[in-house]
Amino acid sequence: MSVLYQTQAWIEKFIIAYNLCPFAKVPFEKDQIRYVIIEGNNLENIIVQTFTECNFLLDTAPELVETSLIILPDALNDFYDYINVLNQMQDDLETLGLNGQVQFASFHPQYQFAGTDPDAPENFTNRSPFPMIHILRENSVQKAINLHPDTLEIPSKNIEVMNKIGIKGLNNLRNEIIGKN
Repeated sequence: MSVLYQTQAWIEKFIIAYNLCPFAKVPFEKDQIRYVIIEGNNLENIIVQTFTECNFLLDTAPELVETSLIILPDALNDFYDYINVLNQMQDDLETLGLNGQVQFASFHPQYQFAGTDPDAPENFTNRSPFPMIHILRENSVQKAINLHPDTLEIPSKNIEVMNKIGIKGLNNLRNEIIGKN
């Protein structure tokens, strides 16, 4: 199964199906998500292409491309290496004058929220088939927040859903969605 297929299946059959991100359905259905697959593990190339994509997103009408996903099938497989690079890129947003225009959301196959057990079901809200960096427009995020009745409830609702499915069910679901059964 291709990287793109697995990513789209994860978005549709997990993120949207379980309403983990109430803002994902519309751009997915309107084909307004841009998928950038960066092959190889050259860190400099990953950083350059990520910031090139930030600029592309800002230069493109939201009606055409609402958001971008940088997908890294060959790189940053260690979660802590991934987080370190992501933190560096967060700092670079400020240096490049992009802070306040775009933001990053993080997804990784081994995602673990600080202070949680590695097997905590809540970690699955950010577990993806591959390491990914989701680039979002700040304007779009603010617009979505303004339209949503209670964005502060999203994380606790997601944790409740993940706990209800349970770790075994989540692992089975993940394997089914990305074709590992």
